[in-house]
Amino acid sequence: MYAVHGSTLVAAHPAPPPPRESRRNPYARVFARPGTVGFTLGGLLARLPMGMFTVSAVLMLAGERGSYALAGSVTATGLAATALAGPLVARLVDRYGQARAALPATLLALLGSLALVVCVRTHAPDWTLFAAYAATATTPNTGGMARARWAHLLRGDPAARHTANSFEQAADELCFMLGPVLATFLCTALFPEAGTLAGCGLLLAGTLLFLAQRSTEPPPGRGHAHAGPAPLRQPGMPALLLVFLATGAVFGALEVVTLAHADGEGHRAAAGAVLACQAAGSALAGLAFGALPAARSDRHRLAGCVAAMAVLMSLPLLVSLTAPLPLLAAALLVAGMATAPTMVTGMALVQRLTPAGRLNEGMTLAVTALLGGIAAGSAAGGWATEALGSAGWAYTVPLAAAACAAALATLLAARPSPG
Repeated sequence: MYAVHGSTLVAAHPAPPPPRESRRNPYARVFARPGTVGFTLGGLLARLPMGMFTVSAVLMLAGERGSYALAGSVTATGLAATALAGPLVARLVDRYGQARAALPATLLALLGSLALVVCVRTHAPDWTLFAAYAATATTPNTGGMARARWAHLLRGDPAARHTANSFEQAADELCFMLGPVLATFLCTALFPEAGTLAGCGLLLAGTLLFLAQRSTEPPPGRGHAHAGPAPLRQPGMPALLLVFLATGAVFGALEVVTLAHADGEGHRAAAGAVLACQAAGSALAGLAFGALPAARSDRHRLAGCVAAMAVLMSLPLLVSLTAPLPLLAAALLVAGMATAPTMVTGMALVQRLTPAGRLNEGMTLAVTALLGGIAAGSAAGGWATEALGSAGWAYTVPLAAAACAAALATLLAARPSPG
């Protein structure tokens, strides 16, 4: 697919064939290429804080200012700022290269996090909290940069690219599973600011290690790659972003409803572990999905994956109404198994629709749509919990969002492919 996408990718030397002993194991095959282990380790370190910062900010602000409403408003402001700044940062990364653009953006985001800690410790006015947390919106999309590297390295091998994208999705799920647990432990066992400070250290170390792997970095997409239409104007992209928006609503509603349900059952401390089961199921499914052959049609596979997600989202609703919390955790584990295949296929379709020189921008648009959906789903889940109680009926919200995503994906699959 990427072998015909302009000179920015074709100009690089083709990757050497993998060693013979790695051909049977698809993951050994992709990691046999030089530099891939290094940027993967750096990417994991840089992504782990993405699952830490929001939880750390909420715990820090609620603990020091005594207001969950203030904490939620501050983090929501950061989410909105990220939705605005993310595509702009990604465009700079595509245009000037990952090493030149991502490091300054990361340093600015770190200053925002450190400023938030200082404002909390010095009892600064509330408005300073919003300004400081909004500055963290320049954090680069490390997952998108990693996928861009795989697309560059594996441009002539769709099967290996599918495996690499599946691994990246499993890595995302792992980070979002471990991040909140680590943040909660640090903020409660040490001091309220510990989670944010640890996240800053991990983000800086991971970004430096990731960007140090220059041999795997795709070349900057200057010149003709940016003369074409923006990713948002590509045929099929707006409809795909609507699918991501509805999918994000599933995630946001599921998180809030599960936290409220566990609290209503008298097991608030176990809520994080219950949510982690959903991420664990997704991570396991992502690794297994990577061993499957690449799809002939990403649109049709996406429709099938989202339909499976909609069916499986009925499990938390049914179990929450009739069974105790441990069985709900098991239901979330199973329900999560459709998440990674959905995200892997959706991101593969984003890569297919996006010009080669603007991959980071295209994938960041998808992440922005997800964030918007998460925010909307969180609000809807919170409203449903208040209106329907914590008995389990609020799980109708993520189920309805999944059904909406399935309908949108089906309409997308029914459209003729461009070109």
